[in-house]
Amino acid sequence: MKIIVIGGGPSGMMAAIEAKQNGHQVILLEKMKSLGRKLMITGKGRCNITSSLGMEEFIKNTPGNGKFLYSCYQNFTNQDIINFLKEQGLSIKEERGNRIFPITDKSQDVLKCFTKKLKELKVEIKYETQVTQILTKKTEEKIEVTGVMVKVGQAHTEKIEADKIILATGGKSYPLTGSTGDGYHLAKKLGHTITEIRPSLVPLESYDKETCKQLQGLSLKNVEIKLIDNQTQKEIYQDFGEMLFTHFGISGPTILSASAHLVRYPKITEKLKGKEIDLKIDLKPALSVEKLEERIIRDFEEIKNKQFKNGLDKLLPQKLIPIIIEKSKIDKEKKINSITKEERKRLVALLKNFTITIKSFRPIEEAIITSGGISTKEINPKTMQSKIVKGLYLAGEIIDVDSYTGGFNLQIAYSTGYVAGLLKERIKVRR
Repeated sequence: MKIIVIGGGPSGMMAAIEAKQNGHQVILLEKMKSLGRKLMITGKGRCNITSSLGMEEFIKNTPGNGKFLYSCYQNFTNQDIINFLKEQGLSIKEERGNRIFPITDKSQDVLKCFTKKLKELKVEIKYETQVTQILTKKTEEKIEVTGVMVKVGQAHTEKIEADKIILATGGKSYPLTGSTGDGYHLAKKLGHTITEIRPSLVPLESYDKETCKQLQGLSLKNVEIKLIDNQTQKEIYQDFGEMLFTHFGISGPTILSASAHLVRYPKITEKLKGKEIDLKIDLKPALSVEKLEERIIRDFEEIKNKQFKNGLDKLLPQKLIPIIIEKSKIDKEKKINSITKEERKRLVALLKNFTITIKSFRPIEEAIITSGGISTKEINPKTMQSKIVKGLYLAGEIIDVDSYTGGFNLQIAYSTGYVAGLLKERIKVRR
């Protein structure tokens, strides 16, 4: 059969490789000048390939329709992608948080494994070729794909016929890499439902802009964060790890994962309404309130004749001290031995509940991934074939599935791309 794969990201490349290995004629269409542009920037250029966790944990770490991926995850696991890369000559390593990286710390080397395999299999690749329409015909059963119309470069259009088509054009985040949402329009024209497109794994803006600006560049490690609906006191999300202050608000691994949860909170739209969501930061999560107070008492006893403004050096990063002093409402010139019990308890409470009020998500162009996409209700989870258009298969970020940080989203790309590349009407779950 003649197969067209639309999109040269990790899901499209994996689909093209699998389809070709199954004996089909494969044409991979990529609108950019090269493949894997977004893959190149993942993991800050190092490529967090996948996670070492069990595949059941991948579903737990996928708040966006994780259960839909059960069959794909069973048929192509994290060990399968690791084996694929090793077969192409790339070694991997595991870092904290179960994150898997190439031993070279270069995303380019992961991409080379894909391009090397595509070349070995002699997959035909057409660059700077943008699909403008998926062609179909009506049969007795349903609509069926027949090919595509493409625009080549800036000039002419042409028709390419196909028996089956795999649509893997990515989401709408990082548009400079080619993820501009084209696939949504193609799928919508065929009758597919596109759920609301929103940014996920994205930094958050804060109403406390001046505070964040003063703390800009400060990275806090080993802190506990909680997203709280301050009207109901409901806890939306909790995490432990690293975060970063920016000129507009907050970012870093825990914040990006928090955004993936926040985007699904019933009250939330892309622009948050009112000052309803607080981020509470426990700056000393290893210490209980009582233990932290004991620690402060000991520290203060050693420097009891100093002024309060010089009394927090052992406890906090320098950049944070002026903010904590201001928020504690303790006179910075006050001698430490004259700080009252009430003031000390207020300081402890502040360190355990440093609060930043969330204003909005940063634009989707700054998001790592897209939340939303082609409705999973319209896709067969065992084959990745469209339930609406026969011969159309979907893979990767274009589908309404998304995960937290940690290599989970790339695994979605490999697993859905692999299953789509099988081009099956039915498929058994591999045990």
